[in-house]
Amino acid sequence: MSHLSKEQRYTIDRMLKEGYSQVEIAEVINRNKSVVCREIHRNGEPNGSYCAVLAHKKYLKRQKEKPKKVSFTQEMKILIEQQLKDKFSPEQISGTAKLNGIPMVSYESIYRYIKEDKKSGGRLYRYLPSGGKKYRKRGSAKDKRGTIPNRKGIEERPAMVEKRERVGDLEIDTIVGKGNKGAIVTINDRATGQVNMKKLEGKNAVQLAQATIELLMPYKDRLHTITADNGKEFSAFQLIADALEIDFFFARPYHSWERGSNEHINRLIRQYIPKKTDFETLTDTYIQYVADKLNHRPRKRYGFLSPNQVIEQTYGLKP
Repeated sequence: MSHLSKEQRYTIDRMLKEGYSQVEIAEVINRNKSVVCREIHRNGEPNGSYCAVLAHKKYLKRQKEKPKKVSFTQEMKILIEQQLKDKFSPEQISGTAKLNGIPMVSYESIYRYIKEDKKSGGRLYRYLPSGGKKYRKRGSAKDKRGTIPNRKGIEERPAMVEKRERVGDLEIDTIVGKGNKGAIVTINDRATGQVNMKKLEGKNAVQLAQATIELLMPYKDRLHTITADNGKEFSAFQLIADALEIDFFFARPYHSWERGSNEHINRLIRQYIPKKTDFETLTDTYIQYVADKLNHRPRKRYGFLSPNQVIEQTYGLKP
């Protein structure tokens, strides 16, 4: 049955004031007693009184604020497919649409749309950040790499780094090419998500240190800490620390989640540079293109602002 009308509320108001019971009121307006009871409870006043005018305003306000079902239009599907191809996740698609006042279904509906597309032979799932693959649980695999001499463990890192409230606390890692040949150093800022990348001429520690210094030198005045895993490619960490005047820390072995942001960034990078890619085919221009795409991509944790927007709007700095 439909909601109570404005006239029915006026009848409830008048009959209550005249001393009629809820059962009698229900009979007059042809509703169940529970409907009258619920109406008085939901739309009545805190002191127990009931005013039809105020009750109807409360009802209209509740209806206005009630989430409306959004039709999944063809325009939405076109936008979703375009943004999936531009490496947006379903949450980023839904979140940025909401931020910009564009009609869009929820990210759960987008995931269902992708799932149904896959069942029918479509390939939209391949554009998801993880390609639809599940990742191993943290700590499920053992890192057999040795310990770097004179390293400072993450337990010595200032507690404020964990808060992600200042620019200049970084994480660093590498991704490798086909046949374990070639490498790219990837660096992200924990507070803003800004990404810097550079293709390495070789894989040894000194070459990595030189590439890192070159990447970060323009930002030297705002750097504080950098955290790496225990790969031997970071054994020349002191060169980085001295040149950039930055404190260098290492995560605990088998604790990759202590650099979780960088792990996530590397998965996003793999959308543009899949595993088994021959790094000899990658130009410095393309590497910079990937970094720029990620730095302009909206992120859920920033209210769907991009890292570059966060740097400018939150911290007043140039990206």
